[in-house]
Amino acid sequence: MTDAKRAARERIRLEVVGRFESDAKNRELAAALRVSERSAERWRRQWRERDEAGVRSEGSPGRPRLSAHHIAGLERELERGPLAHGWADQRWTLARVKTLIGRLFHVGYTVEGTWRLLKRHGWSWQQPARRAIERDDGAVELWKKGVWPQAKVRRRPAGPGLSVRTRPAGR
Repeated sequence: MTDAKRAARERIRLEVVGRFESDAKNRELAAALRVSERSAERWRRQWRERDEAGVRSEGSPGRPRLSAHHIAGLERELERGPLAHGWADQRWTLARVKTLIGRLFHVGYTVEGTWRLLKRHGWSWQQPARRAIERDDGAVELWKKGVWPQAKVRRRPAGPGLSVRTRPAGR
């Protein structure tokens, strides 16, 4: 939700507070402000418990949980590579970055949240620019020509099969 929409909702909540004080019914408030009755009930309960502060917005629950200092530290660690953090190869996956964030900062992110965090800070999905030094193109071609055709599952030839006809006329 954008900050403008959040501010608009906050204005509605504060307007509701003024109407609570005039002892209006939840149904009337909901109809007048075009909100659900449940929201009006919840806001009234929060208003009774904590006054106007109870209905104020607490901000987005999805705000970044890592500070700029933490992001800089994360970037340094990502540049060190996965081998430096105990993984067997040099591939950063979202799951690995998520685990690294948990280890370093004791903050839990989902895989999708990790992707959004990285994207927001300029990291992108990339493929290697060059092939591995260990790659043997001759062996790959031999495998493609010799092994793959044998391993590839061929389609059954079209024709009568072993299926049983289910139509009464076909029996």
